[in-house]
Amino acid sequence: MNILITGGAGFIPSSTADKLLENPSNRVTLVDNFLTGLKSNIPIHENCKFIECDVNNINQIKLIFDNNQFDYVFHYAAMVGVLRTLENPIGVLEDIQGIKNILELSKNTKVKRVFFSSSSEVYGEPVHLPQNEETTPLNSRLPYAIVKNVGESYFRSYFQEYGLKYTIFRFFNTYGPKQSPDFVMSKFINLALNNEDITVYGNGSQTRTFCYIDDNVEACLNTLENDNFANDVFNIGNDKITTVLELANTIIRLTNSKSKIINFPPLPEGDMTRRQPDISKMKQILNRDLLSLEEGIKKTILLRRI
Repeated sequence: MNILITGGAGFIPSSTADKLLENPSNRVTLVDNFLTGLKSNIPIHENCKFIECDVNNINQIKLIFDNNQFDYVFHYAAMVGVLRTLENPIGVLEDIQGIKNILELSKNTKVKRVFFSSSSEVYGEPVHLPQNEETTPLNSRLPYAIVKNVGESYFRSYFQEYGLKYTIFRFFNTYGPKQSPDFVMSKFINLALNNEDITVYGNGSQTRTFCYIDDNVEACLNTLENDNFANDVFNIGNDKITTVLELANTIIRLTNSKSKIINFPPLPEGDMTRRQPDISKMKQILNRDLLSLEEGIKKTILLRRI
């Protein structure tokens, strides 16, 4: 298969590429503008090609489509991170153009299916838990969440009008060795390993779920290999709830850290109080148990030290 992954220097996209490249018959092209991606994430492999490119720029991304015949596209490029997206709302909205560019070029070049990284943020503040793909209302207000919601509508519309197949992944918190240092899991681990104070917003009672990267990648790539999952939406995450305070204490314990927990005032917006996905579809795809939080943290720490 010849596969394009946008945002390819990012955490989840590059980890997806790593897995795809285990099959010697796959060829993978990664594109990224390094807004948040890291060069160190890019796989070094004879079947992997990297091109610096902004998918929001039609001339740049069109040239790549013109010079390749992609079978599948994973559109993962986006501005990410709560604080970053709150501080750059116009920049977030520009990602709508990238979604349109990818869909139009995929349609014109006969791509078989496009995979889209949506987000748990489209649900907004949960009305009930767990959050189900079909029954939970999308009540998002933040620019980042609205862009993902609009993106989902574009994908459905291109299928309805042009027959371009899609799969939408609503990603919940995912962590692992390659994760950027400004996300909660990697931030807490780095602070704990250095015995530095860990900052928790509010009293730390916000609930989250944490999915290890291998579970994320395996579930997503299983949908690639099975056409039964086309034109559907999947929550990708873990359904085991933990509070942010419990996460900090667990990391301190597992790292034997001397870090202290410091409470800061709650964020004015963007820090949802609850998160828990209904992952019935994901469990059907994997047909196995997901990695536990403690084992995932241990694995992340071990691989970060290598």
